Amino acid sequence: MFLELWMRTRARVVNDWDLFNWDEDEEELALGLIYCPDVPPQKYHYSFRRTGIVLFLSFVQIAVIICIALGIVVFRITLSVSLMTAQFHFKREVAEIVSLMIGAVLHYITLLIMTKVNCIVAKKLCKLEMQRTDLARENSYTAKMFTFQFFNLFASIIYIAFFLGRINGYPGNYVKIARKWRLEECHPSGCITNLFLQMGVIMVLKQVVGTTTEYVYPYLKYKRNKYQTRFSNDNVDEVTRHWIKNYNLADVNSYSLFEEFLEMAIQYSFTTIFVAAFPLAPLLALLNNLLEIRLDAKKMILHLKRPIPRKAKDIGIWFEILEVIGVLAVIGNGLVISFTSDFIPRQVYLYMSGPCKHPHHIKIDCMTGYVNYSLSVYHLKHFEKSIDHFKGSHVLNYPITHCRYRDYRNEYTQELTVQFWQISAARLAFLVLFENIAVCIKYLAAWFIPEVPVGIQNKNLRRTYEQLKEELKMIVPRSPMTSLAHQLTV
Repeated sequence: MFLELWMRTRARVVNDWDLFNWDEDEEELALGLIYCPDVPPQKYHYSFRRTGIVLFLSFVQIAVIICIALGIVVFRITLSVSLMTAQFHFKREVAEIVSLMIGAVLHYITLLIMTKVNCIVAKKLCKLEMQRTDLARENSYTAKMFTFQFFNLFASIIYIAFFLGRINGYPGNYVKIARKWRLEECHPSGCITNLFLQMGVIMVLKQVVGTTTEYVYPYLKYKRNKYQTRFSNDNVDEVTRHWIKNYNLADVNSYSLFEEFLEMAIQYSFTTIFVAAFPLAPLLALLNNLLEIRLDAKKMILHLKRPIPRKAKDIGIWFEILEVIGVLAVIGNGLVISFTSDFIPRQVYLYMSGPCKHPHHIKIDCMTGYVNYSLSVYHLKHFEKSIDHFKGSHVLNYPITHCRYRDYRNEYTQELTVQFWQISAARLAFLVLFENIAVCIKYLAAWFIPEVPVGIQNKNLRRTYEQLKEELKMIVPRSPMTSLAHQLTV
């Protein structure tokens, strides 16, 4: 719906500026003929070797970003273990929340650093591609930069959403880092809380710090330039003083607008891809934009030089990026609902194993017993083979004989139970159904809502009709009989 409404708004703006028939490549060729009429246009070319090298280096950069995200995961694990030692005396739940919050802040710091690195790498790769036009170079840079930033921002979030607590093994067979530290586990209530905290911290920090930096940096730059030229305004007239004031404004380059587009695309990703786990994202984005739109207006009017105007009839490759985000949003939210949340296990228990599965059930809460249903049993006597790491044998004499953990495994053989396969099948069925219904709704909305309003279509039709009419008058002269018939008709 957002993209369809955007296209309608774009059509109105293009009609107001009379850009429907404007072509950027044609204008570039025309300018080339005006300034250098004897120089032939630069031809298109394609090199499989260069493209392969660029693709390989892009994958290397993405791999580096993913490794940094895994490093943050290892840092959270070691920090959580350190907080639970005798030196700090943190409880397990508190230690996990504290390590998660610190890890989110560290993730944001690495995000700031890697943003600069990604910018340099994307420019080098675009230079290696040797694109023909400025538009092609901008589109290539935009695609690479957004891809790097997407992995930079969402690598850690994807790990928490889809891998946390699912690859750590089970009691007696835990997966450990360097055979020392166990991987993180979700809270017994599920991993949605972990995902909510991670996204909340990153989004709040990104919006607050990003908005503040965007406004403060041009302001300080303007004040610095004004301070450096403060002595040159003493003995000048009013016009020159105005020129000096404009000269002191911060510069605007071709990447200034790109950064604004990138910020909006990343924010759109936050408010769509994992919105099922973080429903506050659209509200935070709205509050941020209400403030930032005023700060940007003030910044552009008072602190920045006037940018060089350029024609454009759309937002270029950014619209394709928004479409990709829409597809990822359907996939991401389907995976969050089906695999991360407890929605599907609760429904399976409700209709297949709970007290309400029979039509004549007793009037009780239908979710009674779900906690025991979702937890597996592990007997402590199985620790006898690896009891050396315990300090003393009093553990075995403790009155508790078993423990519970989140999984669907047999308490004696630790093999996956029938309930696990039932829930997995239900999750997969829901994911397929959810995504197909969402895609069908997307195409239905695209068919139902015209991309160009009818009023704009009629104006373009009338404009084209008048233009053809004038061209035909110049090409085909009227005969006397045709002119007389036309006058009698009028």
